[in-house]
Amino acid sequence: MLIENIFRKPVAEYDRVKAVEYARKWAMKRNPQYLDFDKYGGDCTNFASQVLFAGSGIMNYKPTYGWYYINANKRTASWTGVNFLYNFLIGNKGSGPFAEEVDVKDVKPGDLVQVSFNGGNHYNHTPVIINTGTTPSVENIRIAAHSDDRENDPLTCYTWKKIRYLHIVGVRRA
Repeated sequence: MLIENIFRKPVAEYDRVKAVEYARKWAMKRNPQYLDFDKYGGDCTNFASQVLFAGSGIMNYKPTYGWYYINANKRTASWTGVNFLYNFLIGNKGSGPFAEEVDVKDVKPGDLVQVSFNGGNHYNHTPVIINTGTTPSVENIRIAAHSDDRENDPLTCYTWKKIRYLHIVGVRRA
């Protein structure tokens, strides 16, 4: 189903079922189509981006500020970097998924969580929400993640100083 945003660009729904199916399938292993970034600082945001792509089906090939992965050497920082992904999703006015930062009660499966283990404005980890209670709360969210691989673990398995929730609003088609 297409909806129109305030800029009159067509916006498709984010396929949360496909996103969660992908997260469950690949949470405990690596998709060989993508480089495993564990040896380069962590694979969590690479995994989260793969999940977003599974649910959106479109990348944003804008140099530097887009969001895409062609191969390990042809990708944007937003594909693999926690804070870069946040900036892309919150600021994206072009093609691809876009998000808004919301309260925990407003998240859905397929959305993202970002945690800062040390505080400040630097976030370190991007788990994917794969399940919530009827009213989502920190206590009933289940996640999938890479780096420290997890599938259907409680969000409370982490200890953080700051946390933010990214609700995927939709996907703009170019």
